Amino acid sequence: MIDPQLLEILRCPQDRSSLTFADATLVEKVNQQILTGKLTNISGQPVKEPIDGGMLRAAGDLLYPIVSGIPVMLYDEAIDVTQLS
Repeated sequence: MIDPQLLEILRCPQDRSSLTFADATLVEKVNQQILTGKLTNISGQPVKEPIDGGMLRAAGDLLYPIVSGIPVMLYDEAIDVTQLS
């Protein structure tokens, strides 16, 4: 798990807004969509690997995945959670 103090320092690389941890329900929804092969990241590439967790930017629309305990803070790798059904 990511240290909460690190979360206070990290910011969305696109708009510099604060981040919060995604709840387990959202992470589960994301992983379910990944398994269907239909979930894409901001750059349009399919997300292929399940995530351990995620960090949502303040607007609640983008999730930065946590994979193998490491936050992926690249805008192109962010997941637009508004595409979840």
